[in-house]
Amino acid sequence: MIDLFKICCFVFISFSMQLNAQLNFDLTVNVTGLENNDGVLQFGLYNNADKFPNVGETYKMIRVKTNGPSRKYTFESLPKGRYAVAIYQDENNNDNCDKNFIGIPTEPYAFSNDMRPKLSAPSFEDCMLNLDRNKTVSIKLVY
Repeated sequence: MIDLFKICCFVFISFSMQLNAQLNFDLTVNVTGLENNDGVLQFGLYNNADKFPNVGETYKMIRVKTNGPSRKYTFESLPKGRYAVAIYQDENNNDNCDKNFIGIPTEPYAFSNDMRPKLSAPSFEDCMLNLDRNKTVSIKLVY
């Protein structure tokens, strides 16, 4: 009886792990248009429209060194859902996206769906990616 219980538990746990793995996906972001290799790229991944694109309120954030005209980063094992990406190149490594006196970034930046801001940052809905499978997106920096 105990052996049958152990086998059933093992099968259930294995099935649950496999099902859970199928509900998580990778999002690869390929940033293009780097004109220099100064500083680092900061990738901000958001899953909450109310927090987008507020610095420090990301779902996940990573800073990576630049190398060449493009740079790739993969957010691994994300739950199925809606996400948006905001990126900037911190050329002077001061942990800020520097802006001019009217609030326009003076360092390269980009948003998912290649949204180009007009008078303010784009909305979460404009930049939203529906992650229901492994996905690769390409985003070009704005200077």
